[in-house]
Amino acid sequence: MASNDHRAGKSQSTLGPDRVERGSGGEAESTKSGSGSNGAPVQSVDRAITVLEILAQHGEAGVTEIAAELGVHKSTAFRLVGALERRGLVEQPGLRGKYQLGFGVIRLAGTMAAGLDLTQQSRRVCEDLAAELGETVNIAIPSGDMVVNIDQVRGASAIVSQNWIGRQNPLHTTSTGKALLAHLRLPDQRRVLRGHLEQLTPYTITDADSLQVEIDEIRERGFATALEELEVGLNAVAAPIRGLTGEVIAALSASGPSYRMEQDKLPAIGEAVCTAAMEVSIRMGHMETAGS
Repeated sequence: MASNDHRAGKSQSTLGPDRVERGSGGEAESTKSGSGSNGAPVQSVDRAITVLEILAQHGEAGVTEIAAELGVHKSTAFRLVGALERRGLVEQPGLRGKYQLGFGVIRLAGTMAAGLDLTQQSRRVCEDLAAELGETVNIAIPSGDMVVNIDQVRGASAIVSQNWIGRQNPLHTTSTGKALLAHLRLPDQRRVLRGHLEQLTPYTITDADSLQVEIDEIRERGFATALEELEVGLNAVAAPIRGLTGEVIAALSASGPSYRMEQDKLPAIGEAVCTAAMEVSIRMGHMETAGS
């Protein structure tokens, strides 16, 4: 709906008794289960998170130090650090073999902060729009090639109390996703269109050429629609939310049953959604200009 609208310690004094216990327990579990597919991945995630915590606590550390604190072989620590480095979560700024937290951590934290700020700034607008339309209003943000809902307000006419917060859906299947897709950089937009366009209902658009035509229409009229493309019987309308520099950072949608949000009513609903999305954009620092 906003989508049609989707880490033992060698030194107890360093990490604390509970972490030593958890780490040792993890090693014991690994010994018992061998290369079992259920324990190993979870243990690797736990260790990777511990690496981040070690670097956060000490500022920097070498692979030997990390291995000692984790209670694992140096080669294991090296693989963990390498995976985190590839993701930008840790980095090696000098030639001394020391690692520190990378800018990827800042990016993740910044995304969370931006999401929190967005929900705060949009809440009243969403409440007003839900009251005006009587339908469910959602805020969604991009997540890779998916769209994820981060806030929701139900209108008085909403029949089903479905919670869409946290739900991820492919961009092409929802009104918010299509509103975001229409404003992606051209290379990213082409990548999505050339990829696998999953069909969720008989009405989901999976033809790249047809989807391109709709994307062009979305940019022209200012809002996107989804007609039973995520779920049969569910229609939605969405408009982009812009940030300080004018970039599209999210989308706002109104969705409801297709028998109430009929196709001929969507243009009028689209105008109301566009007005609300622009108000949120202004609250997020965007300066309204002609053509924005």
